[in-house]
Amino acid sequence: MPDPARRDGVLGIDVGGTKVALRAEAAGRPAYDRVFRWPHGADAVADLAALAAEVSRLRDVWGPVGAVGVAMPATTDPGGAVTTWPGRPSWAGLDLAGALRHLFPDAATAVADDGDLAALAEARRAGRDDVVYLGVGTGIGGGVVLAGRSVPGRSSAEVGHMVVALDGPRCDCGRRGCLQSVASGPATLRRAADGRGAEVGFDDLRDGLRDGRAWAVDAVDASCRALAAAVVSLGELLDPAVAIVGGGFAAGLPGFVPLVAERVRSAGRPGRAAPAVLPAALGGLSSLHGAVELARGLTDAPLPAPAVPTP
Repeated sequence: MPDPARRDGVLGIDVGGTKVALRAEAAGRPAYDRVFRWPHGADAVADLAALAAEVSRLRDVWGPVGAVGVAMPATTDPGGAVTTWPGRPSWAGLDLAGALRHLFPDAATAVADDGDLAALAEARRAGRDDVVYLGVGTGIGGGVVLAGRSVPGRSSAEVGHMVVALDGPRCDCGRRGCLQSVASGPATLRRAADGRGAEVGFDDLRDGLRDGRAWAVDAVDASCRALAAAVVSLGELLDPAVAIVGGGFAAGLPGFVPLVAERVRSAGRPGRAAPAVLPAALGGLSSLHGAVELARGLTDAPLPAPAVPTP
């Protein structure tokens, strides 16, 4: 019997705190790309209904899929149930594995940490076997790839919860000073708003940074310093070839990654150079492409040759 994933293609789903991206691929067919936002209210039932509608739309417009990989920022237990997800608290206790089987009864499915998948996708795109990845968005995801494999093997690398300031802001995990509490997109915007004395949206921050406004420059610099501290610490522990910084928030701010690189270079020590810092080749799509590769790994279909990412 032919492999259904070869016939129907594979689907990657990148689940975020505010939006979801889907990408379906099949040999000889244009890829299907779609992004939608979760409904307001952070209700798991409404979220799953929205995802089901998008899956139905995919089948109608593009066709069925034989394998599905899902990139998740939430913590899940070995049985596939969500244990914690501060970004969508109502998902706690959700049988995610069961929900995916219901959505895709005829497809093989797998779930993995979004940071781990992003790291694998970026390492492959960069042609590197030893990489640390930090994804800056609604939260901060991350992953470690050593000798071409995701590390650690039994759990995700929680880079966003590395403590960089013991007396720092309270993280949504309940602890103070996590990298995420200092350098995530929302944390940076809150700091900019405090400096400006008025609400700051992403476009405001980008424009303020371009115009050299102190409230924008200082807010972004604090985030870049925290990210640099994390990169230097990971470099001391793991000695990776490169550190890759990605995520939608980082990708959308010109000069953000070079500033992290500058702060990392200044923190090196004699005899132990800090890792080189590179921008993510896939921009804000690292986790999505990792999810596609996760789906492809459920089949015996060969990996496609690396392609230029869609902006």
